[in-house]
Amino acid sequence: MATYVNNLRLKEIATGDESGTWGTSTNTNLELIGESLGYATQAAFSSDADATTMVADGASDPARALYFKVTSGASLTTTRTLTIGPNTNTRVMWIENATSGSQSINISQGSGANVTIATGKTKVVYLDGAGAGAAVIDALALVEDITDGDVVGPGSSTNSNIVTFSGTTGKIIQDGGKGLPTGAIVGTTDTQTMTNKTITSPKIGTNILDTNGLELMNLTATASAVNEITLANASTGNNPTITPSGGDSNVGLNITPKGTGEFNVTSSFMSGVFSDRVTALGNTGTSKTIDCDDGNVFTATLNGNATLTLATPNTVTSRATSFTLILTNDGTPNRTLAFAGGTFKYAGGSVPSRTTTASATDIWFFFSPDNGTTWYVTLPAKNLS
Repeated sequence: MATYVNNLRLKEIATGDESGTWGTSTNTNLELIGESLGYATQAAFSSDADATTMVADGASDPARALYFKVTSGASLTTTRTLTIGPNTNTRVMWIENATSGSQSINISQGSGANVTIATGKTKVVYLDGAGAGAAVIDALALVEDITDGDVVGPGSSTNSNIVTFSGTTGKIIQDGGKGLPTGAIVGTTDTQTMTNKTITSPKIGTNILDTNGLELMNLTATASAVNEITLANASTGNNPTITPSGGDSNVGLNITPKGTGEFNVTSSFMSGVFSDRVTALGNTGTSKTIDCDDGNVFTATLNGNATLTLATPNTVTSRATSFTLILTNDGTPNRTLAFAGGTFKYAGGSVPSRTTTASATDIWFFFSPDNGTTWYVTLPAKNLS
């Protein structure tokens, strides 16, 4: 009597059986062996429920295939289990989850371990055929990492070029067209020293550190900034420069010490650069404000009986304020002049007698050691014409 106890469920003919039909049974077995080495698909889940598929004895069956594509006749709503029988078969299979509903499926053979295959994925498994307690094992789960060997790239590759992945062709390895750089590869979070590298327009977060990792320069970003400074080195015999630049037509440079700190010039006295700033006030009218932070020398024309108010002196402790006023009378003589904005002290306690004739020019000097509280005033030059 024929049996089907082998792993492929082929007919095993008993001695003396099938006289005259032995060739037919043998051919069928050969066909089923070929089937076991091929590809087949089966709608194993006819409904949204767990299912069982049995490898047929001595007849064609999709579950006998080496590569077994599992589909479903219904859309699955949760993970479903497919049991492959008989539970005594031991074999290796490639199983693809092509079911509808985007659900994972469990592959089972008995009460032992199962293998879960995500939707659209394929796994290589083996069935251990242990009977009621049979298990399905992920055949690649314990494959040892490859530690040695060669990877063959495209035949047209250039020696030492970097390999890349192509999102267009899907090629995992292709010639990237760029040579492998010498030295260490630069990492985004690594602490590394780079030498002879040209960096064009880098974005620097908050500061630049020195070789000890300590702050060398802090940077503050300004939204919609259009002005900046330009640093330039110099050849032998010339000085490096710090130049304000940017989108505005006129760009100054502010240097602000911290707290009571000072801006000190420790080399030459800024020869050719240091000079008094002249601010023209124009006509005084009956009142005019002199903003002390606008310059060191002010010019004005006295065209009315005027009061000149001194404002915005230096507010830093232990820093004085001083300026020169060049005051010219207009064509009308004998106009009056007064000062406001502090306590004014004069030589001998009296306001000096100024020139009141038409078109005459006097030069005044003002000095305050206490942030504009007290002003010492002199009239060193009179009646200049």
